[in-house]
Amino acid sequence: MSDSENTPVTIFTDPNAYADLQAWHSVAARLRKEDPVCRIEAPRFEPFWAVTRHADVIEIERQNDKFHNTIASVLQTHDQTAQMRQLGPMLKTLINMDGQEHRNYRAVTNDWFKPNNLKRNFQPRIAELARKYVDRMVELGGECDFAMDVARFYPLQVIMSILGVPESDELKMLDLTQKLFGADDPDFAGGPDRRTAALAAVMDFISYFRDMTADRRAHPSGDLASTIANGTIDGKPLEDLHTFSYYVLVATAGHDTTSSTLAGGLEELIRNPDQIKLLQQNPDLIDNAVEEMIRWVTPVRHFMRFAQEDYTLRGRKIKAGDGLLMSYLSANRDEEVFEQPFRFDVQRKNAEDHLAFGVGVHFCLGATLARMELRTFFRELLPRLEQIELTGTTQYTAATFVGAPKRIPIRYKLRK
Repeated sequence: MSDSENTPVTIFTDPNAYADLQAWHSVAARLRKEDPVCRIEAPRFEPFWAVTRHADVIEIERQNDKFHNTIASVLQTHDQTAQMRQLGPMLKTLINMDGQEHRNYRAVTNDWFKPNNLKRNFQPRIAELARKYVDRMVELGGECDFAMDVARFYPLQVIMSILGVPESDELKMLDLTQKLFGADDPDFAGGPDRRTAALAAVMDFISYFRDMTADRRAHPSGDLASTIANGTIDGKPLEDLHTFSYYVLVATAGHDTTSSTLAGGLEELIRNPDQIKLLQQNPDLIDNAVEEMIRWVTPVRHFMRFAQEDYTLRGRKIKAGDGLLMSYLSANRDEEVFEQPFRFDVQRKNAEDHLAFGVGVHFCLGATLARMELRTFFRELLPRLEQIELTGTTQYTAATFVGAPKRIPIRYKLRK
């Protein structure tokens, strides 16, 4: 079996399969119909179950006592798992925690991401940055690579403003994020040894945030970094591993996934110009359009869960200890939930039923912020947009975990 073939094995284990999403979705659609809880046995990986239907992902995620994240919350090879067991985890974030530990650590920043706090304290800044980056499109002269020139910078600057990272360090955060999440993509990896580059990125993150922690403990301010640096659980400061991990989670997932949805959402609008006209004529539809963009892109492609006891799912016998890959990308195209799931429809009545933010206790902490950023950007862009078209081939990230369009060459005309 060649790496280029798209099969039930390779669409989950081969990063390059995700670079051809049309072919990927073709295999996933067949799995949903013929084998929705599919046993995957692949070289270099422990056997696992691929859960591809919407209802089954919900069933697993809502029983967080029976199916744990564990430290291996993302699909890993034998060698990666063995290395982690030998050396211990370099990071331990909310996505690696379960039970009371997860509740405790989520509570440290939970108030920051509540809708009222974000609207009151950050909506003006988000609106300012949305205008800045639409203006940047004008400055670029009517032609750009939207993914590289705009989409990756706007959410980055939003989350760095909230976290308290100075603007001079934002490009460093972007570079490290791309090396961490894009380790399997040659455009983002830090060298030929991609996994080593990802580990080096983690070490650079830790070094940076070690200094930030010391500064915020000595000179606390009103930013999120100060909240993390001075956070406590049961009256005790957070351990270094958890403190640095918290920073890394916010500094990476806090912008990369939103950038992905922004890029992929605009791409689909361009491919469906009638949808642009609809939104321009009915701006009230933008909120729902954003939900459809999130469903369509699904930037977090999967998470792993591990059975804590024997369980039967759609007739398949899951054994205690088995890994289950929750395929959000497949679930968000489930024909049992979404009518004509491969049609991009800003008026889709149940667009918000997507699972891109997860379900239950692990529902994405930054979901409200992501929605706010996307809605604000399109409310700024669409009234000023006179025409737009693709000028080349869109390219997609080769990555099994997080990804989306990485190149979107466009030509456009905007009102100043």
